[in-house]
Amino acid sequence: MLEVRDLHVRYATPTGIVAAVRGVSLTVGAEKVGIVGESGSGKSTIGRAVLGLVRPPGTVQAARLAFDGLDLLAADATTLRRIRGARISMVLQDPKYSLNPVQRVGRQIEETVRVHERVGGREARRRALEMLEAVRIRDPERVYRLFPHEVSGGMGQRVMIAMMLVTGPELLIADEPTSALDVTVQKQILTILDELVTSRGMGLLLISHDLELVATFCDRVLVMYAGRLVEECTAAALHRAQHPYTRGLLACLPRIRGPHRRLATLTRDPDWLGCPTP
Repeated sequence: MLEVRDLHVRYATPTGIVAAVRGVSLTVGAEKVGIVGESGSGKSTIGRAVLGLVRPPGTVQAARLAFDGLDLLAADATTLRRIRGARISMVLQDPKYSLNPVQRVGRQIEETVRVHERVGGREARRRALEMLEAVRIRDPERVYRLFPHEVSGGMGQRVMIAMMLVTGPELLIADEPTSALDVTVQKQILTILDELVTSRGMGLLLISHDLELVATFCDRVLVMYAGRLVEECTAAALHRAQHPYTRGLLACLPRIRGPHRRLATLTRDPDWLGCPTP
């Protein structure tokens, strides 16, 4: 479905070139793939590069960047607009900054449908309400009429998921979709995502800094460090990861059970910047 080979994203700054993503290669099919790493490692930049959302002074180069056989780097602006939101959708981190504050949430979901499909207002409204119900909002009619500031963080994230899935995309990129939520709401949102992705046969690229969350939710895990992929493994085998950076991240996690010990801190090796993905 998605093929990325030797992706580079660079930004020109007054002090020189900053390499945000360096030589990343990955594929995503009808599965759940997680990308983890520290803040600033380039995780979100990969999602934006796939959607053609890297703006100047950023530049994107790749040996191949393709979705369903279509070369995304060679696609014109009209083609990319048809793909974004219709075939590839992206759930951003905080709905408070992603939703239009002066427009009711129902109208925003409707707009997504009407931009990508030739449907009337009545049909768009019906599908918006159906999608609000699909993300387990108890009273879709009431929430449909609310403004973004009138919904909670968890409900706002459900509205964002509804908006991104209402067109039936084939690939969903979820950028830290639960980072601003408490643990209980996190689990609810992930359960909804899991059910919708599985039932629709979609691909999911989940961007997160939470190793344990990704290990329990995804099929495969990609670990990023300073713009590079340093390790790839199945989620079930994450605890057997070999790269010292991945081992260091796992060692930094606090444990409730077992003997208490001082949390480890990462000791970074300059050689990690040039190592190939195992």
